[in-house]
Amino acid sequence: MYTAVKGTFENGKVILEEPAPTSERTKVVVMFLPEEKENISFNGIRQMGSLKRLGEAIGKTYSIPDDFNDPIDDLKDYM
Repeated sequence: MYTAVKGTFENGKVILEEPAPTSERTKVVVMFLPEEKENISFNGIRQMGSLKRLGEAIGKTYSIPDDFNDPIDDLKDYM
């Protein structure tokens, strides 16, 4: 089983952002991820697909229908 721990590679060292899952000697695999760039177009407007749009929901209210968890009629043959 694999456990992922986020960190940063800087000046030849890996700095973990959280404790390692073990203190025993263990083989590890280090993946170097490309630096994330801000997803904004040249005119300053957010591009589609940007996770920044999640922040737009702050302060808004949404309602879930009362029958949200009810079985779907199209699937009743399989239930």
